Amino acid sequence: MLKKGLLAITIIYSVALAIVCLINIRQLPEVEVSNIDKIFHFITYFLLMCLWYFSLTYALKFIQKKGLWYAFLIAFIFGIVIEVLQGTVTKTRALDVFDIIANTLGALLATLVLSIYTKLQVKNK
Repeated sequence: MLKKGLLAITIIYSVALAIVCLINIRQLPEVEVSNIDKIFHFITYFLLMCLWYFSLTYALKFIQKKGLWYAFLIAFIFGIVIEVLQGTVTKTRALDVFDIIANTLGALLATLVLSIYTKLQVKNK
């Protein structure tokens, strides 16, 4: 049950992230933190990568290395597609290469952490 729920949570998170990235956020109050936008991108794509990894390996039964690779590809491509959509279909958002870099760095850190996690998991068995 938890495994199927995990996949549902992953899909809901992905859809919610896409919506948040494509809606007009100009009405939201500004937060006075330097580079908060890039921090947001980094953290959300770290989480996106982790969720897809666990969904692929535990819910969909991918081999861990394959799940890690596909989860990274999903997060990476998702980030690029969202940025392109921001630049083409929205009037209040713009494509930002630095957002793509922050997305990718978040996904890469998650890949590193999950790689270490799976190696430690194997050693403990």
